[in-house]
Amino acid sequence: MKDQEWMERALELAGKAASENEIPVGAIVVLEGEVIGEGYNSPISLCDPTAHAEIQAIRMACKAVGNYRLPNATLYVTLEPCSMCAGAIVHARIGRVVYGATEPKSGAVVSQGCFFDAPFLNHRVEVTENVLSEQASVQLTTFFQMRREQKKKLKELAKKSP
Repeated sequence: MKDQEWMERALELAGKAASENEIPVGAIVVLEGEVIGEGYNSPISLCDPTAHAEIQAIRMACKAVGNYRLPNATLYVTLEPCSMCAGAIVHARIGRVVYGATEPKSGAVVSQGCFFDAPFLNHRVEVTENVLSEQASVQLTTFFQMRREQKKKLKELAKKSP
């Protein structure tokens, strides 16, 4: 039950990303039953390609504990991590990742590769997948539908103007 509660918080953060016209992904880092870091996608608004939800949450968590390693922490994220985020998770020594929706195009946990199982890694990450995946998927689908509708309206306006 705790996994679902923490994922609900990550979904709230994803909603904040969507409200800022960013892809709705939210993440939190939990250690000993407390949130020590949180973040949401903001690469557009921060002009930073590394400003994914996971990276934001990991940065905050590391500052909170005063260490770049988070060995007993759990990262909750609404979307399967990409390769960049999976690498950061390993470097931070996060013990467990819980995610919602799978990311068929660029997911690096199960969809496009099993990064955490790579034999060259010196750290293993426990993974729990599909926690509140339906809610996360709907949030993403709704966002992209809205974005497509906005683009369509802009094209129609452009056609009408001289």
